[in-house]
Amino acid sequence: MTGLIPHTGAILLDGAPLKGKTWDLAAQGVVMVPEGRLVFRDMTVEENLCLGAYPERCRGDLSANLERMYSFFPRLKERRSQLAGSLSGGEAQMVAMGRGLMAQPRILLIDEPSLGLAPVIVNEVFDIIRRLKAEGTTIVLIEQNTRIALSVADDVHLIRTGKVVMSEPAASVDLDRLHDLYFAREGQGA
Repeated sequence: MTGLIPHTGAILLDGAPLKGKTWDLAAQGVVMVPEGRLVFRDMTVEENLCLGAYPERCRGDLSANLERMYSFFPRLKERRSQLAGSLSGGEAQMVAMGRGLMAQPRILLIDEPSLGLAPVIVNEVFDIIRRLKAEGTTIVLIEQNTRIALSVADDVHLIRTGKVVMSEPAASVDLDRLHDLYFAREGQGA
């Protein structure tokens, strides 16, 4: 979703086109937590987190920003001096999400946050997503675990080969139909 150049249409934020380099988007409050729990392995947890406060509007009170982030991920406070490369997969996902939160996003794009995580960690991550949503952060979630994604979604948009093939309120989504569309089985009797 990020880095693609659309053939038609535009994405607007507050009525203005949303475009530019990653740092331009971050300055506008749009932050991406990429798939794969990308962390700087040779830096501490806290150093990784502080990198997220890159946008100038986030640099004011770094310690307050860190404490807010630690309120989401208390385990990271315990591990703040530990090298990020020594973390478990779940903890690395928390660092990646925490780094995104340090940028104080208005819109948070999260790509496959449950990928490869134990079910208990998946539940923790989605509890954080629910909390962010309740606090007013707009979340764009790309997630292969449809059941848990639907548990936090307001709307579902399924995009296949660049085209929207489904767009409806999450409450009205039929999982079987969603799976048929996702796996391109519609009309095949599946």
